[in-house]
Amino acid sequence: MISFRLNTHSGVPPYLQIVQQVKQALQVGVLEQGDQLPTVKEVVANVAINPNTVFKAYRELESLGLVEGRTGSGTFVKQRPAGPSPKVHEALGDELESWIVKSKKAGLDDESIEALVRIALHKD
Repeated sequence: MISFRLNTHSGVPPYLQIVQQVKQALQVGVLEQGDQLPTVKEVVANVAINPNTVFKAYRELESLGLVEGRTGSGTFVKQRPAGPSPKVHEALGDELESWIVKSKKAGLDDESIEALVRIALHKD
């Protein structure tokens, strides 16, 4: 089951952080079709967030066609977003992790690594 974590300093609204985390979990295979998301009550208890924020995130995920709410049962994964399979994500994640280890051994700190990734992502 997925466990949400919110970053109050990111500038990203909490409901969008939940949406992004569910989408990422689907892309990498942490969540699969038929899996149940935590109940709103569970999320509120674990993350100390307003229930309406969780409802908004789940509604957004429903509008994207990724989950479906079942009255009295909860919210379940309907499908994963389009894109590469979880195996592709895993393989690339392993390569990225290896690169990060090399970067740290070369003396780069987290901020420098993040800067390099941002630059690489936004190259034309």
